[in-house]
Amino acid sequence: MFQSSGRVAFYIGQYPVMKYGITMGIAIAVSIFILMKIREKFYSEFSENTILDLTFIVIMAGITGARLWYVILNFQYFSQNLMEIIMINHGGISIQGAIVGGILAGWLYTKKNNLNFLRLADMYSLVIPIGQAIGRWGNFFNSEAFGKPCNLPWKLYIPYENRPIEFIDCQYFHPTFLYESIADICIFLFLFFNIRKYSENKDGFLFFSYLILYSSIRFIIEFIRTDSVLNIGNVPIAVIICVVFIVIGIFGLLKISKKYF
Repeated sequence: MFQSSGRVAFYIGQYPVMKYGITMGIAIAVSIFILMKIREKFYSEFSENTILDLTFIVIMAGITGARLWYVILNFQYFSQNLMEIIMINHGGISIQGAIVGGILAGWLYTKKNNLNFLRLADMYSLVIPIGQAIGRWGNFFNSEAFGKPCNLPWKLYIPYENRPIEFIDCQYFHPTFLYESIADICIFLFLFFNIRKYSENKDGFLFFSYLILYSSIRFIIEFIRTDSVLNIGNVPIAVIICVVFIVIGIFGLLKISKKYF
């Protein structure tokens, strides 16, 4: 059984340092470390300074996109609680928004500096799953993004105040943060040890493969989760975005296949 020990890691004076923020910091630090190692070994045509500059921009754009996406989907709440918009340490970000923000910023940067966008996107696609795998544990500490009630050995205890109203009397839920974290590690291993070798000199192959793999996993997990912030009909918006990403990924791979095969 999983049970969070609370959101606050420690205090600096009267100010709490949240476990969510620490988790995000670790995810970013580990991702940058691995990214630089991958650059050195497989993408050395890009200078270290170029990657560090681009990484900073992508991270900032990713965080901004993740928060804006979440705020837009929860507009009714945030329109009445404007100060909460900037309180990202309380949680409330969207990985799908981070992906969109990071891709857009990366594309603009590569266009401005005449760099190969798809080649760089391939490199970052090897690292993003690691960051996601670590970052998902922030949901654990915040008791959020969990699934439907269950009584499995790996069940997750959710405090009363964090339970959906329809499951207020249920104590244990699917730890969907854990499912996605494990899936992200598997995606990294598959991309790095299988797809990377197959896709040498095929710019964009890793990137589009990542979009398909992650979106497929998220598509499945979304039907277990209970926290959809916006539905179109009875379909969570996250599921619709997953389908869009999968279609883009398939289209991209088909286009690459026509070019190289």
